[in-house]
Amino acid sequence: MAARPSVVIVEDDDTVRTVVADYLRADGYDVVAYGDGATALAALASGVPDVLVLDRMLPGVSGDELCHEVRSRSDVPVLMLTARAGVDDRIDGLERGADDYLTKPFAMRELQLRVRALLRRRVRADGSSDFSVGPFRVDPVRRRVWNGADEVPLTAREYDLLLHLARHPDRVFTRDELLHAVWGWTFGEASTVTVHVRRLREKIEPDPHSPVHLRTVWGAGYRFVPGGVVRAVR
Repeated sequence: MAARPSVVIVEDDDTVRTVVADYLRADGYDVVAYGDGATALAALASGVPDVLVLDRMLPGVSGDELCHEVRSRSDVPVLMLTARAGVDDRIDGLERGADDYLTKPFAMRELQLRVRALLRRRVRADGSSDFSVGPFRVDPVRRRVWNGADEVPLTAREYDLLLHLARHPDRVFTRDELLHAVWGWTFGEASTVTVHVRRLREKIEPDPHSPVHLRTVWGAGYRFVPGGVVRAVR
């Protein structure tokens, strides 16, 4: 029998923590829940789950601190839960390393779908061979990317975004198209894409402020240019 996907929940509200844990267990996940960041951080030192569901406002070690620490050594998908619903708060959470962001109060069904989407992209191994595009080499099975001889440390969502763009070089994608293709959302906050593009540029571009590979096409979206030079249309 295949192992059940693992989810760690870190939430200081007893009711929310219990309800979320019970709901995800009923959906087939192996769930461990913690009520504070310090306990969770100690537990995660010995291994990470398939998905981390993390309240942002935790006593002691905050969700932001916990996310930063986990992200420094793992690409585990992180779904932040928070009562801070402003666009600036969402962008800040994503820039701190979260892959997805769900504001309270939320529907359990939406949480379920978000966790499924994160897990699906983490465990997917389609048997594709390694391929090279420009200076980058991509391993779709092991979900790893190299820029020349150097491996690029990507989060799960950053990898998904780069893989999708690398498979469609020179094509322009709108932010809505990327939300659908990479996040699996039919609607959502377009700033999510903007933040991940910014983070990806910081890792693959010689100068993130003057990108040569991940270009903005003003009024349209984004284009991945493998060689740093846009090919002429014939």
